[in-house]
Amino acid sequence: MSATPATSREWHLVARPQGWPKPEDFALREAPVAEPAEGQILVRNIHLSVDPYMRGRMNDVKSYIPPFQLDQPMDGGAVGEVIASRAEGFAPGDHVLHGLGWREYAVVDAARAAKVDPEVAPLSAYLGVLGMPGMTAYAGLLEVASFKEGDVVFVSGAAGAVGSLVGQIAKLKGAARVIGSAGSDEKVKVLLDEYGFDAAFNYKKGPVAEQLKEAAPDGIDVYFDNVGGEHLEAALGSLNLKGRVTICGMIAQYNATEPTPGPRNMVNILAKRLRVQGMIVSDHEALRPQFVQEVGGWIRSGELTYRETVVHGIEHVGDAFLGLLRGENTGKMIVTLGD
Repeated sequence: MSATPATSREWHLVARPQGWPKPEDFALREAPVAEPAEGQILVRNIHLSVDPYMRGRMNDVKSYIPPFQLDQPMDGGAVGEVIASRAEGFAPGDHVLHGLGWREYAVVDAARAAKVDPEVAPLSAYLGVLGMPGMTAYAGLLEVASFKEGDVVFVSGAAGAVGSLVGQIAKLKGAARVIGSAGSDEKVKVLLDEYGFDAAFNYKKGPVAEQLKEAAPDGIDVYFDNVGGEHLEAALGSLNLKGRVTICGMIAQYNATEPTPGPRNMVNILAKRLRVQGMIVSDHEALRPQFVQEVGGWIRSGELTYRETVVHGIEHVGDAFLGLLRGENTGKMIVTLGD
């Protein structure tokens, strides 16, 4: 159990990035630590999450989640230890998942925190495979893409926190073939050797459409899109009649300074009667108990594996986020602040 400190370091957005974010767009600042009010808990953060969606929140535009405010602490998923509580059901020593990351200590409304058990899974797993990325993969494949046994599935960004789980879940659920794309030969090897993909390719080594056609000569039934751009165009060309697309992310255009052109072959949506649907994970909360039970079982049995890229220290949260956007992670990018 930890003593309450006088101050906490927290990351602020100090300038809205134009194109790729730069280190000087962020500042690490000290702030006093407040005592929790009635219904609140004080949490010492142990692991912080950085995720691609955070790039969109750095723009001052209306979206499904409010933008970060300048000269205010940023936020995101975090797991930590309760060190003071004025909320029923929470006691010092409990571990919780909450949304006030990018800082060392957080005063959290108890209604916005969920207890997690380090005996069931490592605490960092609640930010990845058993957290938002895992739930995104599960709901995006099974509910949004209406996956069915025998489907051929293509996943872009397949070595990331979401994509690596999509491919494995598809295999566990009886996919006929799972294909992934990634940005390095090392990541392609991980997809094939660790995650059990049937085929994988490095999209930097040639046109995506050509490599996808070679990997899936009979076409694909489901495309799980984490990238957009050239990948989406290639998938529209390879999808079979009544194929389904889950649009989860479009990391290829998050840092674009000019409008990015859409796929040039969208006539395929009409001709093949495709279903293309965007997804936000918070729309699928009803699936959570099923997700935790099924995915938790696969982790315990060893049928589903996951990787984390771990960066140490509050000083390096900005570095970890920039590295994530450059694709330097395999699996979930985690910043750890302690034990």
